[in-house]
Amino acid sequence: MLSARSLFQEILDNDDSYQLFCSIAASGETQGGWENARIAALVPESLRHLAPKITRHGADEDKHGRIFNALLKKRGLDPAPVPPETDYTMLLERRGIGLAHDKLRRDEPLTEHDILVYLSHSRVTEQRAADQMQMLVRYFGDHPEVGKALKMICDDEDNHLAYCHEELLGLAYAGHGRTIQRTLRECALAEIAVYRDVSLAVMDHMGRILKWPRAKQAALAMGIHGMYAYEKAGGWRRMVSLTMPERRNALGGPAETAPVF
Repeated sequence: MLSARSLFQEILDNDDSYQLFCSIAASGETQGGWENARIAALVPESLRHLAPKITRHGADEDKHGRIFNALLKKRGLDPAPVPPETDYTMLLERRGIGLAHDKLRRDEPLTEHDILVYLSHSRVTEQRAADQMQMLVRYFGDHPEVGKALKMICDDEDNHLAYCHEELLGLAYAGHGRTIQRTLRECALAEIAVYRDVSLAVMDHMGRILKWPRAKQAALAMGIHGMYAYEKAGGWRRMVSLTMPERRNALGGPAETAPVF
């Protein structure tokens, strides 16, 4: 029987598939850390109060990258090259979602609109990250090798999602509601397509590593396409709603360290 639990267990039990999984995760988190650090440095004066929270967001992402690399090292594995078709962050950028790396490399202040785009993009992608981590913690939170790491990252992702909700609501109340609504919708519709493509690519690589039969790979691909159809039909709306979170000021302090990793 195919299930998220059984699939991840297979990936976890094989060194080659585990190496690829952790390498993809580490690369994405490290990219996110760099992006947030650059955004924090370029925040316009009118929104400078957000800089410490954006910095904290980036520090958390860097920490997650180090955690995944530490999990590799613990098993005696080196990071593997990340296939470009599995690079979620860069594929989103190619679709014009979020702030382009070319812009972030320049030492020019961002605009208020840029920060709206950044927060909207984060609202959508952090929803995906939080959903995935909650699922992994549900199935593997007590796993002796990865459980502690999954719980730590999951808690951070919940904080990031709460931060996006709170800051976007504040900006909406300040008069940016229509722009935020439009940007969230654009981000969500692009994200669900990128997530489908990346999921298909990752499962293709895992299938070859783990020598899955064609029937199994076809069933997984069908499931991924089915999830995309559901999200395109309306499931994407969960990624754009804004509600005041229970965790207020979730990124208001310094980033928590992970000394065990």
